[in-house]
Amino acid sequence: MSGFNFDVITLFPKAFELINNLGVITRALDNNLIDVNLHDLRNFGIGSYKQVDDKPYGGGSGMVLKPEPIYNAFDSIEKLNNTKTLLMTPQGKVLKQNDFLRWSSLDQLIIICGQYEGFDERIRYLADEEISLGDFVLSGGEIPAISIINGLTRLLPGTLGTSNSLLEESHNSSLLEYPQYTRPQNFNNMKVPDVLVSGNHREIELWRKEQMLKRTYQRRKDLLRNDYLKQFDKNEYSE
Repeated sequence: MSGFNFDVITLFPKAFELINNLGVITRALDNNLIDVNLHDLRNFGIGSYKQVDDKPYGGGSGMVLKPEPIYNAFDSIEKLNNTKTLLMTPQGKVLKQNDFLRWSSLDQLIIICGQYEGFDERIRYLADEEISLGDFVLSGGEIPAISIINGLTRLLPGTLGTSNSLLEESHNSSLLEYPQYTRPQNFNNMKVPDVLVSGNHREIELWRKEQMLKRTYQRRKDLLRNDYLKQFDKNEYSE
């Protein structure tokens, strides 16, 4: 194995064919920066029918993932020294950019994808962290798992062209990213701000910082620190 290792336990490994069409992940795979190993839960099912779920004790609708197949799949994975196990569940902590930064120092992430109406409570004991994409419910943990692979891979050295592109992105600081423009300079009577074509790099830098603050105040005021609010007149950004 080489690079950063993702080991994903899933009932739907075909869902991860998407990553072969995502530029960042595809390049990382081609350059041996990451390995993505899919562990089909059905291969670890119980009995001749490879059963992976069952009716919940106490009654109720739907089916619940059984503990044995997931534990067996987990035990089959070669563990590296610096590893964590994530459980994808809507009950988990909402994913943040800082989580990618924390995990990027690891050698391996093992990701367990939940499915159906839920999973046996004892599966939680395998996880170091429980993660959710937000306050909503998906049919399974595959999309969250792909999001984690994508978000973390982008932070690995050699994945993106320049380190500056990472530093300037939204959520890598407490402010959202400034507006971006490219050619043509005038499109449908919408013009690129004059400062960006002025060639004055100092003025451009100041404009971008101001736009970051303005956009954050208008869209995600919860991200603003008190020191930013003290430096600027909030009324200027309230429109």
